[in-house]
Amino acid sequence: MFGFNKSADSAFQNLTPAKFAEGLRQPDAVLVDVRRPEEFAQGHLPGAVNIEVTAPDFAQRVASLDKEAPTYVYCRSGARSASAAGQLTQAGFANVSNLLGGVLDWTEPLTTK
Repeated sequence: MFGFNKSADSAFQNLTPAKFAEGLRQPDAVLVDVRRPEEFAQGHLPGAVNIEVTAPDFAQRVASLDKEAPTYVYCRSGARSASAAGQLTQAGFANVSNLLGGVLDWTEPLTTK
């Protein structure tokens, strides 16, 4: 259903902001902001959990997530989240999507709550 921009060498999907937002409407979707905590505090997508991809405990923290749930990751520009998406798929996550362009290309309001 959301298989756009999935390359042959990538196990995750790269989605435009519109398609990413569409995917987030799934009731069991998990949204992960992989930026640093201070970036997250300045504004993030509503409902996101912050698990910094460069933190030493990233693998340990994502292990607590449901590997079968559609998992959506994003960062500032899409580079760190692409790395995180690769790590998640290698860890056995079945359905991972990366936000192309990150929050820089996100057009909907961010929240600080």
